[in-house]
Amino acid sequence: MEIDKVGEHLSYLAVFSHKVKRDGSIEAPPGEAGLISAAYNDKVVPLFVLTNLEEDQFSTELGQTILSNESLQDKVLNEALRLMEQKGYLGLNIDFEHLRREDRVLYNQFLRKALGKVREKGYSLSTALAPKVSGEQAGAWYEAHDYPAHGSIVDFVILMTYEWGWSGGPPMAVAPLDQVRRVVEYAASVMPNNKIMMGIPLYGYDWTLPYVAGGQFAKVVSPVRAVSLARQYNAAIQYDWKAQSPYFTYWDEQGKQHEVWFEDARSIQAKFNFVKELGIRGVSYWKLGVDFPQNWLLIEENFIVRKRV
Repeated sequence: MEIDKVGEHLSYLAVFSHKVKRDGSIEAPPGEAGLISAAYNDKVVPLFVLTNLEEDQFSTELGQTILSNESLQDKVLNEALRLMEQKGYLGLNIDFEHLRREDRVLYNQFLRKALGKVREKGYSLSTALAPKVSGEQAGAWYEAHDYPAHGSIVDFVILMTYEWGWSGGPPMAVAPLDQVRRVVEYAASVMPNNKIMMGIPLYGYDWTLPYVAGGQFAKVVSPVRAVSLARQYNAAIQYDWKAQSPYFTYWDEQGKQHEVWFEDARSIQAKFNFVKELGIRGVSYWKLGVDFPQNWLLIEENFIVRKRV
């Protein structure tokens, strides 16, 4: 899906990702020039996404290396701002994940330093946050993400409210609304509502049963592909009202059973209703390029999309 097909429905376009290196340099993603150009064509704000990805994994060690060294931090931020200005980015999004609990305060300090630098250029600052339901939530993905601090420092946060059902886990809804609600309500209790962007997946998963931990990974499916599979195998699509998510099972030609969870117009409308109920800033999609035309029609029916002047 080209950006120009959905650009009218977007306020921001987060270009994923610009990888920090251990020497403070930054590796840019391929094809970013075309994405930035498309964003400008539709008055969409292009965001420079800075990550601690290393060999396609979020690196605890890399995060520690950067956050524990003031001069490296300055080098990273100065290089990010140089690239942003050179390429036409208008906002910085920092997506550092799987940090040590001990680096929580250092990460907050890094964000404050970043804020001072982006303000000088007139850019926005945002972060991506793991889906927490309390300040004390344990686990490598959660402990260094300080919701109250991010809420006070940055312009807005993107809550990664998806991947309860994930490719390596057991079959379940990717973004069950009852779980999403817990995360967003916690966020709203410690930061301004107008800084909260709720994550929504534009995809689903097709698991081969029986699920075995560490076994075969589920396949990503678009909502359009999921419905096509149900039609192909004459499977009845069910709806989990607690999770607000559709699902079905089918048997393939090899006699193997599958379970599919995905999003549809009903599940998206339920999420939109929740967004309007809380009055938060909006929604953020992971990720574009998945065939789901109903979502964009529902955007038109439910929201006024704010555009860059």
